[in-house]
Amino acid sequence: MDTDTADGPQLVLQGKFADAVTRAACSQDSPPAEDEGVIRIPVRMVEQIRKACDAAEAAHAQL
Repeated sequence: MDTDTADGPQLVLQGKFADAVTRAACSQDSPPAEDEGVIRIPVRMVEQIRKACDAAEAAHAQL
């Protein structure tokens, strides 16, 4: 969680870069901006991401 951004708090995720085929498929539905990328996050990380999102929402409500 990064709370020191000009756009307000942001959740920061780390993952492996997606391959070219996956990036192309994702770009058809939602072309990434110049400062965005497509990453892969293993399913085993879903619960941790869910907890991080819940914590981020709770922290944002207190700001």
